[in-house]
Parts: sequence; structure tokens; C-alpha cells
Amino acid sequence: MSSALALSDEVLLNIEKPERYIGHEVNAVIKDKNDVRVRFCMCFPDVYEIGMSHLGIQILYGLLNSYRDVWCERVYSPWTDLDKVMREKKIPLFALESQEPIKDFDFLGITLQYEMCYTNILQVLDLAGIPPTSAERMMSEEDYPIVIGGGPCTYNPEPIADFFDIFYIGEGETRYRELLDLYEECRDNGYSRESFLHKASLIPGMYVPGMLDVNYTEDGLIEGWSPKYDDVPTTIRKELVTDLTNAYYPTKPVVSYIKLTQDRIVLEIQRGCIRGCRFCQAGQIYRPVRERSKDKLLEYANILLDSTGHEEISLSSLSSSDYSELPELLNSLIEECGKRKINISLPSLRIDAFSLDVMNKVQDVKKTSLTFAPEAGTQKQRDVINKGLTIDDILSGSREAFKGGWNKVKLYFMLGLPFETDEDIAGIGELANAIAAEFFETVPKEQRTSGSVQIGVSTSFFVPKPFTAFQWAPQDTKDTFIEKAYKCRKGIASQLNQKRIKYSYHEADTSVLEGILARGDRKISSVIRRAYEKGCFYDAWSDFYDHSKWMESFKECGIDPDFYVTRERADDEIFPWDMIDCGVTKEFLLKEWNKAKAGIKSENCAEHCSGCGAASFGCGICFSKR
Repeated sequence: MSSALALSDEVLLNIEKPERYIGHEVNAVIKDKNDVRVRFCMCFPDVYEIGMSHLGIQILYGLLNSYRDVWCERVYSPWTDLDKVMREKKIPLFALESQEPIKDFDFLGITLQYEMCYTNILQVLDLAGIPPTSAERMMSEEDYPIVIGGGPCTYNPEPIADFFDIFYIGEGETRYRELLDLYEECRDNGYSRESFLHKASLIPGMYVPGMLDVNYTEDGLIEGWSPKYDDVPTTIRKELVTDLTNAYYPTKPVVSYIKLTQDRIVLEIQRGCIRGCRFCQAGQIYRPVRERSKDKLLEYANILLDSTGHEEISLSSLSSSDYSELPELLNSLIEECGKRKINISLPSLRIDAFSLDVMNKVQDVKKTSLTFAPEAGTQKQRDVINKGLTIDDILSGSREAFKGGWNKVKLYFMLGLPFETDEDIAGIGELANAIAAEFFETVPKEQRTSGSVQIGVSTSFFVPKPFTAFQWAPQDTKDTFIEKAYKCRKGIASQLNQKRIKYSYHEADTSVLEGILARGDRKISSVIRRAYEKGCFYDAWSDFYDHSKWMESFKECGIDPDFYVTRERADDEIFPWDMIDCGVTKEFLLKEWNKAKAGIKSENCAEHCSGCGAASFGCGICFSKR
């Protein structure tokens, strides 16, 4: 391996944060490429600081590098300054570890975390000199990497299906060894690229879009799928880790030279969520809930502290409060971290007396801000979305927080939820006002040493996602979103404590585009490509997003965005993602959709099994509740 950097000193000295591109960070894996049989480059299609904070890549990076015959390296989207230089100087995109071109690798694995990063996928392929579509790569005489996608967005891979050879559906710890063995076998026997992809489509969890043709009705709806070969499955069931405690976990994660978005040790305490919020995709696709044992987590904590030098540990989960061994885990962590002067971060906690007591005990807590996510302003609307949070929960949690010394509260809501009324929008301001009033009733004037209460209200715009009860729901238009945001601002301004409440809201146009990309079909690939050709990438960053170019792209491709946004889907409509089996059945989600219409709540998994279908995996909470 050459030790030379891919970028010259002249380039590095004239770009922002050159440390993003030089590699060789602490715990980065360096192998001799002559000693391995498969070279795999793991890509996060966003800037380095965000990609390096992603636990999924750290897990797969460590797992793949644990194989003697595989060298896994990393690449992230070059920032706009380097992107310009690479095009001008014709510098091919390179991997951080070897500094060698991505084009020479066997696999390019792209993590699909957020729909608004889709044009960055084309940026990566373009800078690497790899043709953008699987069909173009198939027809070429050149041996390009196999482009494989994984992550939550693969639960509707169709809008980007043209760009990928394979999608790995589900959790990555289970099938990569089998896939890599197949690749080595096919290469050794001189099989074609198409033969390998055909054989790969037979591995559980592997969706090869080139092996399934989509059939449409005259009105543009999906009629079904036709396999290219008789043995290609038309349903792909997600892969799942059934024993999380003994699954692979990285004990030497790569440590950056620069500050990251999340610069800390991450302990993944569980996967899945019992809560069943009807808007939440993650809560469905990661079912059933599976926990990692307390003893294993404490073992990892000590190893990770020694191997990284980080000064903070974060517990990773969709709902940390629901982890069954949380009190025992935290007591042990507090003791050990106290000795080492290590901070503990506790995201995804429900704000109750226990949680606040814990937060008082952890190291270096700054009592300045607590976060609530009521999601909706009225109880009626929280029942619609099955949030499972009452006004008493919210006010009692606020009361306990104010007693404990906190005086800043952040509140997160969604606008545009199904069946929303003006009363629900007004309820956002009323709830914020009630929390402010709780502060003045709870904290005597002489005890307000850290200042008066400050409440930040933030609203995002609801985006219906696949594999949720709201996958049938229409989405609001940009104009409707903005109208609702103005109503919300006006409602807050009418409250008694308005000077204590600050309001902000998310961009409406990006929310609409996210909705199209989330529920789109394979036709959307042409729009994404056209938008990229017009200069769109880093669309997740508001400074670079250009809505007019996207709308031009839809028009030039002859595709009506409203077809994917404003219409309510029929109960029996075939969705673009219906070839994927995530374990949770469509029948269950339809039942939840109808309960939402009626404003009926459902119990969570710990209270009662709702028969969602995830029990078919035979593990986690579904197994333990039997």
C-alpha cells in the first residue's frame, strides 16, 4: 500500500478541514491489499463529521475487517470546496485508509439513512468515475464495484433502484459473510456480473432490483413484479439479529482528529421500540424489541473507554426508558464513570421522576435544557398518532424538572399530521403556555436563581413513511404547511407567556420532497438523476437546497409530484415497497390506520401483544412475553 496521500499539500491547505480526507485516524484499520481477496469501501453520503458519527458504519466496518480475507475502508461525500477541486483537477474519489480510488474496489457499500441525501449518492459515483446506474455498469466492459445499499431507506429502495446493484434489507450482521463468499466463488469461476447478481438475489435479505421488473396499471399504480428468472423471489424478508447480546459490536471504533457531530462512545442498549407511535418508521422496521445484556454493556463500556479516550458515553436506543435493566446499568456506569471523570449522555428518556433523578446523578450535567416530544398539541391528536403521552404526563414531568433546577424546556411537535384541525394547531401554543405556567406555580420567585423559564417550541412537517400506519395518508402541500406554521406562530403569540416561548419550524419545501422520495416508485430515479445533473447535492443542507431545480426536474421527466403527495391511498393499493417483508404485516398497519381514523389508542408491546407479525422472528420481547 502506498503511504502517499491522494490530495496534494496545495489542495489540502486550501480546503476546509483537510483532516476529513487524510485518513489514518486512531483505530483505523490498515491491511496489505495483497493479503486480502475482497476490498470493500463503506460510504456515508454526507459530510465526514456526520458519517463518522453513525454507529451502523462503525459496526459493519469492524465486522468486515474482522474477516482475514476482507479489507473494509471508508469514504464520505467530499464537501463542496473539495468537490469543485476534484472535478477541476480530475482527482478520482478515494478511500481514506489506502488513499486509493474507489473505482478499483470490489464493493461500494452506501448507507441510506436519509432521503435528502439521495443526490449525494450520485455525487459519490460521479467523482469515483463509476457509471450511475446498475444497467450501465452491467453493459460496460470495465469491472466496476458492486454497489450495495443498506439502512432504513432500503425499506423503500425504489426511488433509487436504478443506481444500485443490491440492497441489503435488514440488519447487516447476518449475511455479509455469505454474500462475500459468493462473490469470491463467482470471481474465481469467471462468472459474469449478471450471474453473480442473480445468485446474490437468492441470498435471504438481498434485493436485486435488476432481477425484478415493475408492472404498472394505466393510471400509474403498481400492478406487481415480474422476476427476470423463475427462481428469483418476489418477496424479500428483512434480516434480523436474534441474539443482540452476542452479536458483533465494535470495541475499537475509529476516533477522528476533528470534532464530530456525536463525539462520544455509543453503547447500543437495545433495538426496536415497544411504543407503536403510528408516524414512526423506525418503531416498526426494527421490531421486535431486543435488548443487550447489562453485563455485556458494562464490559463494552470499559473496553471502549480504554480504546478510544473519549470523555463521554451515550446510551443508544429508540426509547432508553424502556430498557429493562436501565436502573442497574446506570448505577454501575455512574460509579465507573465517576472514577474516570466521564460524562454520561442519556438521549431518548421519558421525562419522569426516575429519569430526572438519574440526570441529577450523572457527571457534569448542566441544568439548562430538557427535551419533550409531545408531537401534537391536543390529547385527541396524540391519541390519533398513538403517542401514549397525556397532559398529566407532560405537566408532571415539567413540574419535576423545575423542582430539580431546570428552567429551559425544548418542545418538539409535528404539523400536518392526519386528521389535524385548527384546534390541534392552537393546542401547541396552549400546551407551551401551560408548561410555562407550571414553572411559575412550582418555583418560588426567590428560588429562580438561574433565571426565568424559557421554552423553545419547534415544529417539523409530517412526512408519511413506508411501513407505518400512516403510509396510506395524504401529505400536505408546501403552501398548506406554511399556512399551518403561521397559525401556530399566531397561536403562540396569543398566549399569556408568549415572551417566554420561542418558535421555529422546519422548511416546508424539503419536507414535501422528502415525502416524495420516501413513498416514490422506480420512476423517481430519473428525477433524482436530472436534479443531480442540474447541480443538486447536499440537499439535506438548507444552504444548498434548490427547490426550483427539483421542480424543473419533475417537469422535464414528465412526473407529477402531487401523485406521490396529496392523494390518500386506497386500502388495497400495492405500494412500491410491498415486495419487502419487514415482519410487521400490512394487515396490522391497516388496522392501526383505521384505529387512527377513529382516534383509538393501542397498547404498547410490554402491555399487550397486538399481533403485528414480528413474533415470527421468535426473539426479543415477543419471545419473552410468551
